[in-house]
Amino acid sequence: MTVKGTISWRHLLLLPALTALALTAVRASAETCATADADALAWLDKMSRSLQQVSYHGIVTFQRGDEMQAMQVSHLVEDGVANERLTELTGQGAEVIRVDHPLECVHPGHQLLQLGATLQAGKCGVAQHYRFGVLDGELVAGRRAVQIRIEPRDMYRYGYILELDRETGLLLKSATIGRGSKILEKFQFASLSFTAEAVPGDGDHVVHKAQHAEPEAAMLSLGGARPEWAVNWLPQGFTATDEPAKISMRRTYTDGLAVFSVFMESLSEDITPGEGVVRSGGTISYTRGMHLSGMPVLVTVIGEVPLNTARMVADSIVAAP
Repeated sequence: MTVKGTISWRHLLLLPALTALALTAVRASAETCATADADALAWLDKMSRSLQQVSYHGIVTFQRGDEMQAMQVSHLVEDGVANERLTELTGQGAEVIRVDHPLECVHPGHQLLQLGATLQAGKCGVAQHYRFGVLDGELVAGRRAVQIRIEPRDMYRYGYILELDRETGLLLKSATIGRGSKILEKFQFASLSFTAEAVPGDGDHVVHKAQHAEPEAAMLSLGGARPEWAVNWLPQGFTATDEPAKISMRRTYTDGLAVFSVFMESLSEDITPGEGVVRSGGTISYTRGMHLSGMPVLVTVIGEVPLNTARMVADSIVAAP
């Protein structure tokens, strides 16, 4: 992963955000799940196949509140793998590169959106937690689009509006929707061509080769004693993305569309009681001090969920049995 200058973790997630919704294989049957919109899920299926088939290069804008950033993104599909590059055109010009990601790789979030077998079994899958609909889209980067509206069925997650290219199914534009239909953040292509630049392998670039670390390798090395802990409450539909050890300092969860992580940090002494909240677009960072097994710890929930969800997750943390 190349980082030249500084780049926020939200930028690091932009390329996966372009693919997290798109690397899915969704096949709908309105007969087996009355609440699932067959047309919407068919479009999501087309979107899922687009990043396995289409190479592209373009300029993307990303907006949170009054903050606007521009990035150059390239996606190259070749010889069974995907190579991707994201370069800031504003700020300090940071750059992220991911190479050799197998096209057949399916992550837990993508699995939750693979509704074919689930629907045939008479279950709604992710459609149990979201409503889907299809509308005529707008013109995005000179391309005709179809709009997919995704509305949450409860208060524990956000909604989304997606604009997909009518020809290829590529995700052209998305918006994260909060309470009162407020747009929390959005990105869209300002320009797009269906070619891709080669990802550099020499020079001063530090290239991240796609791989899947073992849970223990993903643990944070914070030193000192580490309490065993567990999260006792999750919104329905959320599942762990891995199986970390009880002393792992990080847990990550997804429902297929939204993602959040819980971090645990051991403290040398108690901190002042209270909670801290930082919002950035659709991302919340909620922090609280507590005791586990008699040890002072700092808990942080960060991700694309409402504040009440983050607070309830933190409330549920207990010492592992």
